[in-house]
Amino acid sequence: MGAASSVPENSVHEFTVKDAKGRDVDLSIYKGKVLLIVNVASKCGFTNSNYPQLAELHEKYREKGLEILAFPCNQFLSQEPESSEKVEEFACSRFNAQYPIFNKIRVNGPKASPLYKFLKAKKGGFCGSRIKWNFTKFLVDKEGQVIGRYGPTTSPLSIQGDIQKALNAQ
Repeated sequence: MGAASSVPENSVHEFTVKDAKGRDVDLSIYKGKVLLIVNVASKCGFTNSNYPQLAELHEKYREKGLEILAFPCNQFLSQEPESSEKVEEFACSRFNAQYPIFNKIRVNGPKASPLYKFLKAKKGGFCGSRIKWNFTKFLVDKEGQVIGRYGPTTSPLSIQGDIQKALNAQ
């Protein structure tokens, strides 16, 4: 149980996801960027620490090529009950998130987002391939390859060294 299923895609850039308003976003627009992909929730115990630190990382490194992609998820104790648009409004107004907030998704189970199936297949975690909780973070290099996975208790600021290394990689 929890084993990663095989996925045909070879890169994050092969996926299309929905933004908070339901419009398609082709992730190939992020080719050449380092990505930090995070499942977020507004009513989680990690919300007040992670959102500000994600905003700080984005502000500090976006000009160097970092993009943060936030995906609301309601799978963990219903800690994200709001619509995707309300999550976007919450993150932007309360935490000054200037990075994209996407459509609410599932990260585990048979209805998990294809993007998350890919991320989990490429980097397992403490619970095998399953996402343990909100604010699990995946670091993706400029070519769309998953190079790091960090649990919910890992603060975004604590992975700055890995982000800098990925940004400086040729």
